[in-house]
Amino acid sequence: MVDAHRTFVIVGGGLAAAKAAETLRAEGFTGRVILIGDERDHPYERPPLSKGYLTGKDERDSVFVHEPAWYAQAEVELHLGQTVTSVDRDTRCVHLGDGTALRYDKLLLATGAEPRRLDIPGTDLAGVHHLRRLAHSDRLRQVLTALGRDNGHLVIAGAGWIGLEVAAAARGYGAEVTVVEAAATPLHQVIGPELGELFTELHREHGVRFHFGARLTEIVGQDGMVLAARTDDGEEHPAHDVLAAIGAAPRTALAEAAGLDLADRAEGGGIAVDSALRTSDLDIFAAGDVAAFPPAGWGVAPPVSRLRVEHWANALNGGPAAARAMLGQDITYDRVPYFFSDQYDLGLEYSGWAPPGSYDQVVVRGDAGKREFVAFWLKDRRVLAGMNVNVWDVTEDIQRLIRSGRPQDLEALADPGVPLGSLGG
Repeated sequence: MVDAHRTFVIVGGGLAAAKAAETLRAEGFTGRVILIGDERDHPYERPPLSKGYLTGKDERDSVFVHEPAWYAQAEVELHLGQTVTSVDRDTRCVHLGDGTALRYDKLLLATGAEPRRLDIPGTDLAGVHHLRRLAHSDRLRQVLTALGRDNGHLVIAGAGWIGLEVAAAARGYGAEVTVVEAAATPLHQVIGPELGELFTELHREHGVRFHFGARLTEIVGQDGMVLAARTDDGEEHPAHDVLAAIGAAPRTALAEAAGLDLADRAEGGGIAVDSALRTSDLDIFAAGDVAAFPPAGWGVAPPVSRLRVEHWANALNGGPAAARAMLGQDITYDRVPYFFSDQYDLGLEYSGWAPPGSYDQVVVRGDAGKREFVAFWLKDRRVLAGMNVNVWDVTEDIQRLIRSGRPQDLEALADPGVPLGSLGG
C-alpha cells in the first residue's frame, strides 16, 4: 500500500529514470513514485537504437528497461507522452503541459540530452535524420532497409560513436555510406589521433567512404527529398538520406528556468550536481546524461571540475545512486566512465576519460593490426583510460589501474604475457 504522505517525482523516460524508480522500491520506499516521460513509449535503453535493434538482430521489445506490467506491479505512476513545462521550487510542484500540477518531496531530473542539429540549408528535407529516440531508430531502420534494397546512399555527418555504429549498420543492409568528419580521424575527441586510423581502416574494409577535414554546408533536395550533400571544401556527395551525428546537448532548459546551477559549457554543460548527485536545491537531484558531477575516487583527477558522461553505464549506475541519495543515504557517486561499442566483427569497451591534451602517451598491449589489443592512455605513466578491443574480461583490471593512480612499468603494461591483474593498482 502506497503512503501518499511522501511523493518522489522523476522526470525522464530513459534508463536512469527507470532504474531510479526501481531502486526506490527495492530500498523500501513506500511513498508515491511518479515517473514523467515526454515519449509515449515506456522507459527504454538507448544503446540498441544504434546497435542490435537498428541492425535488425534484436526485437523492438528488447530495448525496454522493464516489462510494461512492472510499473503497475511496483506501484509506479506513469505519465507518458507528457511534457514538464516548469518546476516551481517554492511550492515544490512540477507543472505538466496538460495543466496538471504534481507536488514533490524529492525530485529527480533525468531529462537526458538531445541531438545537436545541423545549422545549414536543407535540414527540413524528409531524408534528414537524427538518432536519439526509439522513434528515430524505428524510422532509420526502415530507411536503411530501403537504401540497401535500392542501392541508395547515406551521408553521415560526424564520425563519433553514433556515426560509426550507424555506418556499420547501414553497410549491413547494403547501403552506400559516406562519412563527413571535420577532424582528421574518427573519434578524435574520445581516443585521439593515435588509434583513430584503426577505425578508418575497419570501415573502409567494409566499403565506407570517408571525407575528413570537412563539414556539411548544404543538403540539396528536390520536391522535399534529399539529392546530395555539399561540404565546405566544394565537394558534393550523392545522397538519398543524411544522418546528423554531431553530438548531443544536455536538456537543461527545465533546470535553468528553475534557477538551478548549471555546469560550465566548456566542460560539457549539464546540471551541476555534487558527489551525491544533488543539485543546488537540496530537494532536487539529477542523473544520467544531463548531470555534471565532480570526478572522485580516481587516481589521477581529470583537469576539469565536473564531468558529464553520455553513456549507458552512467545512466545504469547514476539512477540508482540518485534514488538512494533521495532516500537520505550517504552516497558518493565515483564511477569510472564506461561504454561499449560494436561495429562489424569488432567489439570494444572503454573505461576512463582521456581526451586529446590530457595524456602524454598511448601504450598498446597486443596486436592492433589484428584488432585484438588493449590500449592505455597515460599521463606521467599513470593510466587515465583503457580500451579493450576484441579482448574480454579485463574491464575490472583496467578500472583498478585508473583508480590507483600509480606509475606503471610501461614494458609490463604493454606485454600481453604479464597478467593485468598483477600490475600495480
